[in-house]
Amino acid sequence: MSLSPHSMVTRHPETPSQTGGPYVHIGLAPQQAGFDIFDNNFGNVLTTPETKGEHITLEGRVFDGTGTPVRDVLIEIWQANAAGRYAHPGDTPDGDTQGRELDPTFRGWGRTGGDFDTGVYTFETIKPGPVPASNGGTQAPHILMVLFARGINLGLHTRVYFDDEADANAADPVLNGIEWETRRDTLVAKRSERDGRVVYTFDVYLQDTPAGGLETVFFDI
Repeated sequence: MSLSPHSMVTRHPETPSQTGGPYVHIGLAPQQAGFDIFDNNFGNVLTTPETKGEHITLEGRVFDGTGTPVRDVLIEIWQANAAGRYAHPGDTPDGDTQGRELDPTFRGWGRTGGDFDTGVYTFETIKPGPVPASNGGTQAPHILMVLFARGINLGLHTRVYFDDEADANAADPVLNGIEWETRRDTLVAKRSERDGRVVYTFDVYLQDTPAGGLETVFFDI
């Protein structure tokens, strides 16, 4: 009896996945770690004094399953400007009927790591405007966030909404797509004021802590 070609194939097991490693935050944000090696550094300041909109600070910490801050995390954010438009050629509103104009003073993208002592990350940015939804509606103001760190095979994607946008949040199609309503709160940053600055605090929990109910919602992108 002859063997088919398929029966002769040697099957090899899948190789182990690799995580970002313990130094990804240094390699991608070296200036924050004290290494001045790039002519142009990506940082956590997305604005200039001329940037339109409400200037805010977004800050928080990233916690592991034991409730311990992850100090080597690398965080990137991507957001629309105050008019609700992204600095990307793919965002080309038809006739700009809603006044969603580009702001040349706003970069719209930032990168930073957590503070090595406290684990706190910060971004200096503006509160984004609402953006169109694929169903023809409108998405609430939000910031897209992705996290990299040791123990994470692929970047974790999440969103940051704002607690003073309750009506817009209630109508947001993405938030409404989260089946467990109580978990929607894990995507909402809390507003406060400090030294005349507007601060939104957004802590991220990579998995549930012993207290339970805290794991941040992540999206399969």
